[in-house]
Amino acid sequence: MLDDFLIRALIGGLLVALLASPLGCVVVWRRLAYFGDTLSHAALLGIALGTLLSVSLPFAILLVCAAVALILFLLRRNGDLASDAILGLLAHGSLAMGLVAIALAGQRIDLNGLLFGDIFAVSRSDLFIMGGGAIIILLALASIWNDLLAATVSPEIAAAENARPQRAELIFLLLLALTVAVAIKVVGVLLITAMLIIPAITARRFAKGPEAMAILAVLAGAGAICLGLYGSFVFDTPAGPSIVVGACALFLLARIIPYGGRRPI
Repeated sequence: MLDDFLIRALIGGLLVALLASPLGCVVVWRRLAYFGDTLSHAALLGIALGTLLSVSLPFAILLVCAAVALILFLLRRNGDLASDAILGLLAHGSLAMGLVAIALAGQRIDLNGLLFGDIFAVSRSDLFIMGGGAIIILLALASIWNDLLAATVSPEIAAAENARPQRAELIFLLLLALTVAVAIKVVGVLLITAMLIIPAITARRFAKGPEAMAILAVLAGAGAICLGLYGSFVFDTPAGPSIVVGACALFLLARIIPYGGRRPI
């Protein structure tokens, strides 16, 4: 029994690392870290609305996060507001609405599990959902990878070369929304951004190219999962925060190791 839930937790965590780390690389390159926080706040609203309306929580989270991604995309296209102002509006607005919805839902929401995740409670059905989500996310990301890279280096050149940067950006934002919906049970609302960002910035120091950075980020994320689960099991600490502590430890280790290479982007 013990081995079974540990194996499910490990597989679930590795799936999160597999789908979040490559997306996190693009988040780092495009300076969209605050968007991860915005989506985590939107996820809080999705969970509250899902509870109130008796709708599947992953589905409710996906709908709300996708709506936030679409609003961000449309407002950025309009061009009269800065990105950080838009993200501030969406983050704080969705957080406030989520807290109001939670108050309306009463005591039916486990805030501790919601905020920090519960990886040891991952079930077989959760693993199938996460596995399916990982396949969809990685295939979609591969299809827009070159367009994203071109738009990151130079949006003007990308547009001139018919790279369709706006289409790639919209798909990427929706993939981030799907990632949050899939991964939130493992690491929770407050920690999902950390799993997007920290493995990516850990890998950036050693990567010689964008693809290499994505692969190294997956390895860093997997290492953080293993360290966090081991620390949680041995020291009886919360699993989600322990995973993020493991990720931070790997980042600090990466900064200590001498390396003279250049950043991929």
